[in-house]
Amino acid sequence: MTPKEIDKTGLIRESYLIEGIHASECRSIFLDWAIKLPEGVAAQDAINVMLDEYAEAHPDHPMTEVLREGLGEAAAKGRRGGRRARTGLDG
Repeated sequence: MTPKEIDKTGLIRESYLIEGIHASECRSIFLDWAIKLPEGVAAQDAINVMLDEYAEAHPDHPMTEVLREGLGEAAAKGRRGGRRARTGLDG
């Protein structure tokens, strides 16, 4: 999977070219990009591709931060807790 295949409209690429962009703007761009991911492409995989493409050259860019946050969110998906998490009880 290539960056062009998962960022067909260039949203992520273009965000790195916007001078003075803020994290809040990057989050908005990220959500728009994530909604448009091709069917069957896992968000975590797509984010990793984008980080591989841009993070090294732009370690302090707000989009790099947002992608890393998104990676954390994607990894945290799934069933969490159950009764123990809701009640704080062990058993």
